[in-house]
Amino acid sequence: MADPITAAVAVGWGLKAVGWIASPIMSEIFKKGSSFLGFNASKKLKELEPKVLLLERVMEAVEESPDRPRLEQLFKDLKTAFYEAEDILDDVEYHRLKKQIQDGKLKSDGDESGMSKSQLKNSFEKIEKVINDACEILERLNLRPVTDYNWRQLVAANSSSAVTTAAPPLKVIGRDEDCDKIIAMLHDKESDGHDSTNIGVCYSVIGIHGIAGSGKSTLAQYICDREKKDKEEEKDGQFDLVIWIHVSQKFDLQAIFTEVLEGATGKPSSEFKNRNTLRDNLVKELRGKRILLVLDDVWYNIRDAKQQGELEQVLSPLEVAKTGTKILVTSRNKDALVALGAVGERCIPISDLNDDVFLQMFMHYALRGAVVPGHDGIKLQMLGDEIAKKLNRSPLAARTVGAQLCLRLNVEFWRRTRDRDLLNETMGALWWSYQHLDEQVRRCFAYCSIYPRRRRLKRNELVQLWMAEGFIKTTNAEEEPDGVGQDYFDELLSASFLQLAERKMEHGCEVDYFTVHDLLRDLAEEAAIGDCFKIDEGFRGEVPPDVRHIFVGSCDRKMLTEKIFQLQNLRTLIMDHALEIELTDVKFLESMFTRLQNLRVLVLRFNGLLDGGIFLLPASIGLLKHLRYFYFRLDTEMKLILPDSITKLYHIQLLDVAQASRMDFSGAKHMSHLINLRRVSPGLDFPNIGSLKWLQILQGFFVKNKLGYEIQQLKQLNKLEGRLAIMGLQNVRGKEEAIEASVAQKERVTELAFIWDDRSCSPEVEAEVLEGLCPPKYLEKLEIINYQGSTYPNWMVSKENGGPEHLRNLWLYKCSRLEPAPELFEVFVHLRWFRLWHSNWDALPDNMEQLTSLLLLNISYCPNIRLLPALPQTLKQFYLDDCNEEFTRSCETTGDPNWQKIQHIPDKTIRRD
Repeated sequence: MADPITAAVAVGWGLKAVGWIASPIMSEIFKKGSSFLGFNASKKLKELEPKVLLLERVMEAVEESPDRPRLEQLFKDLKTAFYEAEDILDDVEYHRLKKQIQDGKLKSDGDESGMSKSQLKNSFEKIEKVINDACEILERLNLRPVTDYNWRQLVAANSSSAVTTAAPPLKVIGRDEDCDKIIAMLHDKESDGHDSTNIGVCYSVIGIHGIAGSGKSTLAQYICDREKKDKEEEKDGQFDLVIWIHVSQKFDLQAIFTEVLEGATGKPSSEFKNRNTLRDNLVKELRGKRILLVLDDVWYNIRDAKQQGELEQVLSPLEVAKTGTKILVTSRNKDALVALGAVGERCIPISDLNDDVFLQMFMHYALRGAVVPGHDGIKLQMLGDEIAKKLNRSPLAARTVGAQLCLRLNVEFWRRTRDRDLLNETMGALWWSYQHLDEQVRRCFAYCSIYPRRRRLKRNELVQLWMAEGFIKTTNAEEEPDGVGQDYFDELLSASFLQLAERKMEHGCEVDYFTVHDLLRDLAEEAAIGDCFKIDEGFRGEVPPDVRHIFVGSCDRKMLTEKIFQLQNLRTLIMDHALEIELTDVKFLESMFTRLQNLRVLVLRFNGLLDGGIFLLPASIGLLKHLRYFYFRLDTEMKLILPDSITKLYHIQLLDVAQASRMDFSGAKHMSHLINLRRVSPGLDFPNIGSLKWLQILQGFFVKNKLGYEIQQLKQLNKLEGRLAIMGLQNVRGKEEAIEASVAQKERVTELAFIWDDRSCSPEVEAEVLEGLCPPKYLEKLEIINYQGSTYPNWMVSKENGGPEHLRNLWLYKCSRLEPAPELFEVFVHLRWFRLWHSNWDALPDNMEQLTSLLLLNISYCPNIRLLPALPQTLKQFYLDDCNEEFTRSCETTGDPNWQKIQHIPDKTIRRD
């Protein structure tokens, strides 16, 4: 019989197919189609249900069956039929939207759908036929009755992790930093019972989370052992009790209470049959003692309210313990840690190992201290290095593979091992975790495999792509797909399928980039096989004809036209590589748009050979009825002419075409037809933007004395997020008009710029307008440009008048009439970056030293400043550019008072233009 974990991986193809069949995808497709075709969806689904359950049996039955190739083909056919039905229903929805826009009707009767109902009927019949054909094969295999079977339970049984114990590991490698951090938290008296979501309790919770096999339990075992030794040696601050409990997914509360009691007393406690009696005795043993309780391998489903209650009951006996009691939790899921009370920095992601440390770990397991003399020893070291590189820095893989190598310290065996697929055991554990994600979340994760390995990914970009592909499903009309997509992302992040790679400061704001661990990247590729494909530099092979999503890292025009343009079912084309383009290349794009009409995501990048020319985007882009995500970049100085047909893309959600130096868009007046538009590029100028109620990313809005460009257009756009620049404010006539923009209601906007473009407006009116533009309280960055008023709005100088509560960046540019205002730094006490450009200030306020979060100070073109105040010790960068020469020199002169006030700043730039 095959190893159970290996078996779970071997049937991965079955898991993927079953995921499609047994998921809500089929139910949703049939329900959507039923309203169009007029059949009873519930009845049809009820007829198919027993057959679907039979198909779920595929995992345990067909791995060694001669019928497997036939079944694999049937599942491919089934997926094709699903895709086909989705496309047809998307066509129906497109024509409904078209009819709604043209004559105001909310529903189409189907007669003007632009396609035959018979197509959808044939597609559904194809789905039924594939299921029936597969069931005929499976019925010949004499499987157990369907009612006794649950495929998710089988996966869990086959690939659950081994039960861990508190026994210390032989050696822990590369975890010193994590270990020291956690031990410091265990003995941090200041946070005892306070740094937790459970206010008022005597304990606090520390959690370690990470993917299967990443070393969480090993680290917890090591820490547990150290604390036990400290207890035995009666060191200061030691715990009275150190108890280890392996929880696992299916846990019995009575069994856990029994284990805790046995850990507290050191005696068997099987005589307590009643849970209340058991709990009473447990409370008696724990009362008044300082305890370290380790809960290893805690599983948690955020959607399961019952599980939340059970986890809380696990901790309830500790309410009588002594203050300073600590709970150390390990889990694959961050949500489990939060549910138990860990917060902030006490939710610790297990750190990744660098290549050198991982090799050291792997060779430790592979040799176990053995010394192989002579040339064989050198060969084993070389082969070990090559094997380690195949294991993707997985501690679990290092242990499992190393354990086999340790039994046979001969060169030939190690060489054969190097050439094997070594990751079956590890992948089995990861497959198990993957299968416990919701089906839609699994589709989202599998889609990540389209990107190159270790690609830095942005949260919102991924969510927008998932939306465009139709992976995000809402359960009611009030739910926003974007919010559901963010929940999917958080679920993947919590379960460590996505990991925070780095946090960067960009334009004064923190931006998070995420990545997929190498081992999980392999899983995503396996899950998406047949759907996703990458073309890298040097690729000369064939592109699978049924592929749906393609990422092009490098290719030439010939490959595009001869191979990719033939893929008529393609849904995603991401050109990460910029092609050379000429003014005559309109036909090239016409061919693309004509042939690839099923595209939902299209990302194009071009290098122009003729700077300063004009490029016309062909009108055939209007054929892409399914398109939801269109990103077009011209890395050259060219004028881009957009066709009117772009306003026929009624499904479009993201339209980003703004890299060209100039744009001409004759169809601007019809942009309000794009009622699903959520993100639009800056520079795309069109009227009546207020009708686009779903709009999230606008970046720039220009107020004009022209119908459709009034500032009131912003009033209903309260889903806007990220950056918003409001330009042309000289065209706003006063405070009342400014209030009509409802800027304070745009709570998702994190960056705001208020810009006056000329001086056609009086300073008094400008002051009124700025008063009426009170920002949302969650704003992080504020820029005020060319403001000629002489007063600050109340929301900038008084905490009682609304305005941002935690502003991080404040930039004042060419606000020549404003005087220094100490009140600014009493309201905006959380500033990290203050930038003052082209100002007539004669000094910086004396209270700047109280800005204890300030990191960057930028003073440019301020001729009247002569003296610096005391500056906060937190400053990391100081930038002085083209200010008074005497002041500039004083900042460079050792011992000068101005020099003394900046000498503690590590990064100083002082320039003269």
